[in-house]
Amino acid sequence: MDVPAKLDEDAFRAFFERHHAELARFAWMLIGERTAAEDIAADAMLAVWRQWDQARRARSQIAYARGIVANLAKARIRAAVRERRRNTLFWQRPDAAVEGPDTAAVLDVRAALDRLPLRRRACVVLRHSLELSERETADALGISVGTVKSQTSKGLAELRRLLGEPGEGPARAAIRNGVGP
Repeated sequence: MDVPAKLDEDAFRAFFERHHAELARFAWMLIGERTAAEDIAADAMLAVWRQWDQARRARSQIAYARGIVANLAKARIRAAVRERRRNTLFWQRPDAAVEGPDTAAVLDVRAALDRLPLRRRACVVLRHSLELSERETADALGISVGTVKSQTSKGLAELRRLLGEPGEGPARAAIRNGVGP
Protein backbone atom coordinates (compact mmCIF):
# COMPACT_ATOMS: atom_id res chain seq x y z
CA MET A 1 0.00 0.00 0.00
CA ASP A 2 3.02 2.26 0.15
CA VAL A 3 3.28 2.35 -3.64
CA PRO A 4 0.31 4.69 -4.36
CA ALA A 5 1.51 7.11 -1.69
CA LYS A 6 5.01 7.03 -3.20
CA LEU A 7 3.61 7.61 -6.70
CA ASP A 8 1.56 10.56 -5.41
CA GLU A 9 4.61 11.98 -3.69
CA ASP A 10 6.73 11.63 -6.83
CA ALA A 11 4.02 13.23 -8.99
CA PHE A 12 3.68 16.13 -6.59
CA ARG A 13 7.46 16.56 -6.34
CA ALA A 14 7.68 16.76 -10.14
CA PHE A 15 4.80 19.26 -10.19
CA PHE A 16 6.49 21.35 -7.49
CA GLU A 17 9.84 21.44 -9.27
CA ARG A 18 8.23 22.33 -12.58
CA HIS A 19 5.89 25.09 -11.34
CA HIS A 20 7.03 26.60 -8.02
CA ALA A 21 9.10 29.40 -9.59
CA GLU A 22 6.26 30.33 -11.94
CA LEU A 23 3.77 30.48 -9.06
CA ALA A 24 6.15 32.68 -7.04
CA ARG A 25 6.56 35.01 -10.04
CA PHE A 26 2.77 35.16 -10.49
CA ALA A 27 2.31 36.00 -6.79
CA TRP A 28 4.98 38.71 -7.04
CA MET A 29 3.23 40.23 -10.05
CA LEU A 30 0.00 40.33 -8.04
CA ILE A 31 1.31 41.77 -4.77
CA GLY A 32 4.70 43.30 -5.57
CA GLU A 33 6.56 42.00 -2.52
CA ARG A 34 9.10 39.29 -3.21
CA THR A 35 9.17 37.78 0.30
CA ALA A 36 5.39 37.72 0.56
CA ALA A 37 5.19 36.23 -2.93
CA GLU A 38 7.52 33.40 -1.91
CA ASP A 39 5.34 32.80 1.16
CA ILE A 40 2.21 32.72 -0.98
CA ALA A 41 3.79 30.30 -3.46
CA ALA A 42 4.87 28.02 -0.61
CA ASP A 43 1.42 28.20 1.01
CA ALA A 44 -0.19 27.44 -2.36
CA MET A 45 2.04 24.41 -2.88
CA LEU A 46 1.15 23.19 0.61
CA ALA A 47 -2.55 23.60 -0.22
CA VAL A 48 -2.06 21.74 -3.51
CA TRP A 49 -0.29 18.91 -1.65
CA ARG A 50 -3.10 18.70 0.90
CA GLN A 51 -5.65 18.58 -1.93
CA TRP A 52 -3.49 16.57 -4.32
CA ASP A 53 -6.24 14.07 -5.19
CA GLN A 54 -8.52 16.93 -6.19
CA ALA A 55 -5.71 18.78 -8.00
CA ARG A 56 -4.81 15.64 -9.97
CA ARG A 57 -8.41 15.29 -11.12
CA ALA A 58 -8.60 18.96 -12.19
CA ARG A 59 -8.55 19.69 -15.90
CA SER A 60 -5.27 21.56 -15.35
CA GLN A 61 -3.16 21.17 -12.23
CA ILE A 62 -1.28 24.42 -12.83
CA ALA A 63 -4.56 26.31 -13.31
CA TYR A 64 -5.73 24.82 -10.03
CA ALA A 65 -2.53 26.03 -8.32
CA ARG A 66 -2.74 29.49 -9.92
CA GLY A 67 -6.27 29.84 -8.57
CA ILE A 68 -4.97 29.12 -5.09
CA VAL A 69 -2.20 31.70 -5.54
CA ALA A 70 -4.71 34.32 -6.72
CA ASN A 71 -6.97 33.64 -3.73
CA LEU A 72 -4.06 33.76 -1.26
CA ALA A 73 -2.83 37.02 -2.81
CA LYS A 74 -6.32 38.48 -2.56
CA ALA A 75 -6.56 37.46 1.09
CA ARG A 76 -3.13 38.93 1.84
CA ILE A 77 -4.01 42.21 0.14
CA ARG A 78 -7.30 42.44 2.02
CA ALA A 79 -5.56 41.73 5.32
CA ALA A 80 -2.97 44.40 4.59
CA VAL A 81 -5.67 46.95 3.81
CA ARG A 82 -7.52 46.13 7.02
CA GLU A 83 -4.28 46.45 9.01
CA ARG A 84 -3.49 49.80 7.44
CA ARG A 85 -6.96 51.07 8.16
CA ARG A 86 -6.75 49.94 11.77
CA ASN A 87 -3.48 51.79 12.17
CA THR A 88 -4.61 54.80 10.13
CA LEU A 89 -1.66 54.25 7.87
CA PHE A 90 -3.61 53.33 4.78
CA TRP A 91 -2.22 56.32 2.85
CA GLN A 92 1.38 55.36 3.58
CA ARG A 93 3.00 52.66 1.52
CA PRO A 94 6.41 51.21 2.25
CA ASP A 95 8.97 51.68 -0.48
CA ALA A 96 8.90 48.72 -2.78
CA ALA A 97 12.21 46.93 -2.91
CA VAL A 98 13.10 45.95 -6.43
CA GLU A 99 15.69 43.30 -7.08
CA GLY A 100 17.14 42.65 -10.48
CA PRO A 101 16.98 45.20 -13.27
CA ASP A 102 16.18 48.53 -11.64
CA THR A 103 14.91 50.41 -14.65
CA ALA A 104 12.41 53.24 -14.80
CA ALA A 105 10.17 51.21 -17.11
CA VAL A 106 9.95 48.30 -14.68
CA LEU A 107 9.13 50.66 -11.83
CA ASP A 108 6.51 52.46 -13.91
CA VAL A 109 4.79 49.24 -14.94
CA ARG A 110 4.94 47.90 -11.37
CA ALA A 111 3.40 51.11 -10.02
CA ALA A 112 0.70 51.07 -12.69
CA LEU A 113 -0.09 47.39 -12.01
CA ASP A 114 -0.42 48.19 -8.30
CA ARG A 115 -3.19 50.62 -9.14
CA LEU A 116 -5.32 48.03 -10.96
CA PRO A 117 -7.99 46.09 -9.06
CA LEU A 118 -6.79 42.57 -8.24
CA ARG A 119 -8.92 40.71 -10.81
CA ARG A 120 -7.82 43.03 -13.62
CA ARG A 121 -4.22 42.82 -12.51
CA ALA A 122 -4.41 39.02 -12.38
CA CYS A 123 -5.93 38.84 -15.88
CA VAL A 124 -3.30 41.15 -17.36
CA VAL A 125 -0.42 39.34 -15.64
CA LEU A 126 -1.62 35.87 -16.58
CA ARG A 127 -2.39 36.82 -20.19
CA HIS A 128 0.58 39.06 -20.98
CA SER A 129 3.34 38.21 -18.55
CA LEU A 130 2.81 34.46 -18.21
CA GLU A 131 1.31 34.25 -21.73
CA LEU A 132 -1.65 32.06 -20.79
CA SER A 133 -4.63 31.65 -23.08
CA GLU A 134 -7.96 33.19 -22.18
CA ARG A 135 -9.25 29.72 -21.20
CA GLU A 136 -6.21 29.00 -18.98
CA THR A 137 -6.60 32.39 -17.32
CA ALA A 138 -10.31 31.79 -16.75
CA ASP A 139 -9.58 28.38 -15.23
CA ALA A 140 -6.88 29.78 -12.96
CA LEU A 141 -9.11 32.54 -11.61
CA GLY A 142 -12.39 30.63 -11.60
CA ILE A 143 -14.11 33.13 -13.90
CA SER A 144 -15.59 33.01 -17.40
CA VAL A 145 -13.61 33.58 -20.59
CA GLY A 146 -15.79 36.64 -21.24
CA THR A 147 -14.79 38.11 -17.88
CA VAL A 148 -11.14 37.46 -18.70
CA LYS A 149 -11.55 39.30 -22.01
CA SER A 150 -13.28 42.31 -20.48
CA GLN A 151 -11.01 42.55 -17.42
CA THR A 152 -7.88 42.21 -19.57
CA SER A 153 -9.13 44.85 -21.99
CA LYS A 154 -10.02 47.26 -19.20
CA GLY A 155 -6.73 46.55 -17.42
CA LEU A 156 -4.66 47.23 -20.54
CA ALA A 157 -6.61 50.43 -21.23
CA GLU A 158 -5.98 51.60 -17.66
CA LEU A 159 -2.27 50.73 -17.95
CA ARG A 160 -2.04 52.71 -21.20
CA ARG A 161 -3.74 55.65 -19.50
CA LEU A 162 -1.46 55.47 -16.47
CA LEU A 163 1.74 55.00 -18.41
CA GLY A 164 0.97 57.24 -21.38
CA GLU A 165 3.88 58.17 -23.58
CA PRO A 166 7.39 57.74 -22.14
CA GLY A 167 7.93 60.38 -19.51
CA GLU A 168 4.30 61.48 -19.37
CA GLY A 169 2.00 59.22 -17.32
CA PRO A 170 0.95 59.96 -13.73
CA ALA A 171 2.77 56.84 -12.51
CA ARG A 172 6.01 58.04 -14.10
CA ALA A 173 5.61 61.52 -12.66
CA ALA A 174 4.86 60.16 -9.21
CA ILE A 175 7.91 57.93 -9.26
CA ARG A 176 10.13 60.73 -10.62
CA ASN A 177 8.94 62.99 -7.80
CA GLY A 178 9.48 60.29 -5.17
CA VAL A 179 5.76 59.96 -4.39
CA GLY A 180 4.04 56.58 -4.40
CA PRO A 181 1.08 56.17 -6.76
